[in-house]
Amino acid sequence: MYIGDFFKKRQPVVSFEIFPPKQTSSFESIVTTTKQLSLLKPDFISITYGAGGSTQRNTLEIAEYIKKTYAIETLAHLTCISNTTQEIEAILDDLQSRGVKNILAMRGDLPAEAPPLTTPVYAKQLIAQIKKRQQFFIAAAAYPEGHIECSSLEQDILYLKEKVAAGAELLISQIFFENQLLYAFMDKLQQANINVALSAGIMPVFSLPQIQRITSLCGATIPAKLQVLLDKYADKPQDLEQAGLEYAQQQISDLCAQKIQGIHIYTMNKPHLAEEIVKNTGLRK
Repeated sequence: MYIGDFFKKRQPVVSFEIFPPKQTSSFESIVTTTKQLSLLKPDFISITYGAGGSTQRNTLEIAEYIKKTYAIETLAHLTCISNTTQEIEAILDDLQSRGVKNILAMRGDLPAEAPPLTTPVYAKQLIAQIKKRQQFFIAAAAYPEGHIECSSLEQDILYLKEKVAAGAELLISQIFFENQLLYAFMDKLQQANINVALSAGIMPVFSLPQIQRITSLCGATIPAKLQVLLDKYADKPQDLEQAGLEYAQQQISDLCAQKIQGIHIYTMNKPHLAEEIVKNTGLRK
């Protein structure tokens, strides 16, 4: 089933994101996580992979496993920054053989040890290549505050429009901690005539190092009301996790009241966080 069909049937569409174990880890380490998440009845689960496709094989295997074991649709991440056109075609063949029909197409990040690119690489190129097959539903990433490498939010929206023109039919947002930022972003999308479905990416804060690392990578703003919680519970990890959950739940409740099309929860492979959010926000009744 194509993920786009969910957005035609009911809203908000509820989805989770997980990441595969590192290549040196056992595949079994993800089984418990996926089982617990499946009990929450998400519409789909997305599976990321490491910089440069470092866990690519695991991503494909997990996507297939979830779909076949739990009959839950999966969204496999695919990047082009470290893959040739021929390698991408082989990956698409593999996805098709596994029955995975949905792809989140991104440029991706180079591994830390990789040399700089000599030629620019863009997600729109990958999207266009996938679209030629007419076999996959394509999602793309959106950045409510602009991509950290982009000169401005306005320029980033122009790039986003190019991704949609190339074939992206769903946008999944990067994390944000202030809903007004997303609402302003949605207004800009409308002004730019970008009319595909949007799912809001929510990550519950569960530790200070986690939020420091994530925000340094994506540039998400920490609003004053969240900073107060981080300062108050900096040395109390259990209290910070609970406060972070409540903060995420408030975000989701407000988003649902504003008729957001989708809620995409970045679970960080912690299914108990997703369970608390779903239970306390009524995302699944």
